[in-house]
Amino acid sequence: MNESLPPCPECSSEYTYEMGALLVCPECAHEWSAETSETPEAADAVIKDAVGNVLADGDTVTVIKDLKIKGSSTVIKVGTKVRGIRLMDGVGDHDIDCKVDGVGPMQLKSSVVKKV
Repeated sequence: MNESLPPCPECSSEYTYEMGALLVCPECAHEWSAETSETPEAADAVIKDAVGNVLADGDTVTVIKDLKIKGSSTVIKVGTKVRGIRLMDGVGDHDIDCKVDGVGPMQLKSSVVKKV
């Protein structure tokens, strides 16, 4: 075991080893880049709205363009306020989990909202 290698971020195993540019855990078979393991705080990226304001959990945002809802004829209109957002790593670039009045729970992109 090399004492300079970090433990596995998935199972915290200390038996990690290098395989090319990747680090590998023999216990859970997790593979990750050596660059990302050195700065775990970098994974907590700051999420900003369409105009550059930093978003946080619980913020109220306004939709800045009409949003068609996939699989439905419903549209979320410009100016719709969304209260109590939660930031998350969603599918693709959808990074806001929220409940829109009249529509229900959904995920939004931070690029289509503005902080109130």
